[in-house]
Amino acid sequence: MFVGSFTDKKPGTGIHVFDFNTKSGEAQLLSEVDSIINSSFLKLSPNGKYLYSVIESQLQTHGKIAAFKIDSNAGDLKLINMQDCGGRNPAHIEIDKSGKFLAVSNYTDPSLSFFEVDETGKIKKIDEFFTFTGSGIVKGNQDTAHIHSSNFSLENDYLFLQDLGSDCIHKFKVNLDANQNMSLQKADAIKVKPGSGPRHFVFHQNGKYGYGINELSGKVSAYALLNGNLKFLADYNAYSKKQDSYRSADIHISPDGKFLYASNRGPNEDSIVIFSINKSNGALKLIGHEPTYGEHPRNFAIDPSGQFLLVANQFSNNIVIFRRDVETGKLQKLPQELVVNGSSSLQMFTYSH
Repeated sequence: MFVGSFTDKKPGTGIHVFDFNTKSGEAQLLSEVDSIINSSFLKLSPNGKYLYSVIESQLQTHGKIAAFKIDSNAGDLKLINMQDCGGRNPAHIEIDKSGKFLAVSNYTDPSLSFFEVDETGKIKKIDEFFTFTGSGIVKGNQDTAHIHSSNFSLENDYLFLQDLGSDCIHKFKVNLDANQNMSLQKADAIKVKPGSGPRHFVFHQNGKYGYGINELSGKVSAYALLNGNLKFLADYNAYSKKQDSYRSADIHISPDGKFLYASNRGPNEDSIVIFSINKSNGALKLIGHEPTYGEHPRNFAIDPSGQFLLVANQFSNNIVIFRRDVETGKLQKLPQELVVNGSSSLQMFTYSH
């Protein structure tokens, strides 16, 4: 398990590597990388050989992206290289299913940086760069466009960008030439309800549905996907009760496709909301809410076996481990908590030794 963190406000050490036991749910620290600041979002390559991290700069300079080679036997990371992202505060990394192309979402300077990766995991210089304009109705959060994340469709033929500041989802057509070189072509944008603040998105494994978590409205939006087009289906409350403001954050679907989970970051409710998924029509049914036993659950992960869910509580500096009931979707907290200052991102992979 790989844990990214914010290091600017508290003395975090960048990236932590843990050995996670998929039977007991216990974790043991293997190594740390202290040469990276604000490794706030991590992404594994599909084959598990490489780890990519944003370097979320708070300065008036561009953020960066770093590539690491993973030694799965020792649990060590070796820096391969870094590249400039072309914008401040890169917040998210997406990798296509071939592992050859990276999309980086720059939040403060609303833009998308598109990179090619070579066979050694090294990131080449920016291949394509797109900027965005726009605004929304929520002062402060939506004074300008803010690209928070991106997702390739399961068929790798479209890329969808969540624009928190402009209340829309930008769509790009993915083009591959005869040599399998990828390029992006701007298509249309899907408008969402004003004041929603789309943040993260996930596609269902059946390829028919997608679900977005809206930070500012505290709702999960369900969409049908057909021929590259997203059709809005319904909104579902992520919080258990009405709030003066909302800060929903992350969203994931269980490996069996039966349950959807999303995180809420206060101000009065730090929780994971649990829904069951109707695979025939994409509808969600509320199962319940589970407290995260910490503050500001920015990110969480479901382990590849589907038996466990782990939550990174950024402000309380702890990672809480839950056992997941695969039949009901409900969560049960386990005794062990991991201490990682500013923990903000989790990535998991099963290695065979």
